[in-house]
Amino acid sequence: MTSRAGARAWAAAIVVAAAPAVAWAQAGATLAIDEPRAYGYQVGDVFERRLVVDAARTQRLDEASLPAVGRRGQAIELRALRHERIDAGERTRHVVVLRYQIFHAPVEVTTLEVPPFTLRLYGAPRDETLRVEALPVTVAPLVPVAVSPREGLGEWRPDAPVPAVDATASRQRLVGYALLALPLLGYLAHVYVGLPWLAARRRPFGRAWRAVRRTGDPIAALRAVHEAINATAGRVVLEGDLPRFVAEHPRYAALRDDFARFFAQSRQALFAGGAAAVDTAFVAALCRRCRDVERGSA
Repeated sequence: MTSRAGARAWAAAIVVAAAPAVAWAQAGATLAIDEPRAYGYQVGDVFERRLVVDAARTQRLDEASLPAVGRRGQAIELRALRHERIDAGERTRHVVVLRYQIFHAPVEVTTLEVPPFTLRLYGAPRDETLRVEALPVTVAPLVPVAVSPREGLGEWRPDAPVPAVDATASRQRLVGYALLALPLLGYLAHVYVGLPWLAARRRPFGRAWRAVRRTGDPIAALRAVHEAINATAGRVVLEGDLPRFVAEHPRYAALRDDFARFFAQSRQALFAGGAAAVDTAFVAALCRRCRDVERGSA
């Protein structure tokens, strides 16, 4: 009996000793706020609020209930948020630091307000909400509305004149580069413009076309075209040599019939009917077409 009574006494003592710890672990969550000063701010200033939530270890702080970083109101923006969890036995301490910045520049002393929000905790022994009240903040202007008319404090001062930059060295370098580039540009113009132009003017049918346009003598036009054909062939080309001429210069093959007509008119004009037998328009058109074939534009 004595042994059983002693055991019951020890059990009762243990229950009595553990009761305060259990009650402390199951106590509700508490909120303590370390607020910054509420005055003396200007645009651009930064301040912090420090929230300390003491809750049971089995309760979880809902991160979604914390303010969103970067969500700007009309005057104050939450720039940063830091959340630290500290476990101590059956309790957990949540330390939340909120860093705000002022973006409002009033013209007179103004009281702004950080909006209130609610923290949510989930878990045993129960779900809870903790309200964080609004925080008033007084913001002062950078300068008073009425400014002294003394120089530098009243109307805006005119812009300072742009300082002159000595560009002599740059201009000299540019002139030097231009002088060095001129011979190269002249060479390129000679190779790619001058020589092709001179070569085009010296081509047989090119010379003949200029002569035909200038002359009003049908016989002179015939002779100019004959000279161009002979110069192209490198020999005297007679009417019977036309097949050989076209075979040696196939680019003129499309003009075979026109060449035959030209030689027929030439024979008639030089040996029978004279200038009256020459179709001047036909001779000029043939010469121009030969000029185009010669320079590759036909």
